[in-house]
Amino acid sequence: MINTNRWIVRYQSHPRVRLRLFCFPYAGGNASIYRQWSELLPSDIEVCPIQLPGRENRSTEPPFTHVTPLVESLLKILVPYLDLPYAFFGHSMGALISFELARQIRNQCYPEPQHLFVSGRRSPHLFTSDYPIHQLPDTAFWEELRLYDGVPDMLLQNPQIAKFFLPLLRADFAINETYKYTPGMRFNYPITAFGGLQDKKVGSEEIMAWREMTNSDFYVHLFSGNHFFIRQEYHQILSIIARYFSNEIAA
Repeated sequence: MINTNRWIVRYQSHPRVRLRLFCFPYAGGNASIYRQWSELLPSDIEVCPIQLPGRENRSTEPPFTHVTPLVESLLKILVPYLDLPYAFFGHSMGALISFELARQIRNQCYPEPQHLFVSGRRSPHLFTSDYPIHQLPDTAFWEELRLYDGVPDMLLQNPQIAKFFLPLLRADFAINETYKYTPGMRFNYPITAFGGLQDKKVGSEEIMAWREMTNSDFYVHLFSGNHFFIRQEYHQILSIIARYFSNEIAA
């Protein structure tokens, strides 16, 4: 692992990097979920997983509970790394963070991403009738988490592990559940959306609705799997990302 700062974890670096891929985690996730990605993408793509406060080497730092202060802090960190062409990838909560960060970047007139890859989350402009769970009593909160089909059993069944992760998970769900979409201009670069066909929380039509967020090309890829389909399908996802990057770098 290459230490850069607390926010960006780079597991490999190559001298001829032409494009950076910033990767944002799902609720309860951390930078290490993207550890293998740098090994599987072409060497001219530098994978830059984002380590949010409250996890792994930042476990003693309080996690954010609202998306706006989070993206404002992230933008200050990322500005020096926007000197090369780049793209964002985010799954679930990470898709929301990457979307709002891309809007902040546009508003501040910094170089914009070449591509936005969003995964496992409905388009942000869609209304959700989901009942907020981040303030539920512990037992009820864990029962709701079971609906996501993919939360590790050891987390749901081990009280000590559950107690350790509870504040982080509540904070991450608060980011999702306190979010209020504000209408704005569409992006002028492509968006690719990924979804799981058996995802109980996000339907295919909600994934495809991301087309409303861009004036440019829109692509959608649906895989067999639940909300955490990226754990099994990441090879295919990376193949798709590499193909799009190849076309964009060549252009």
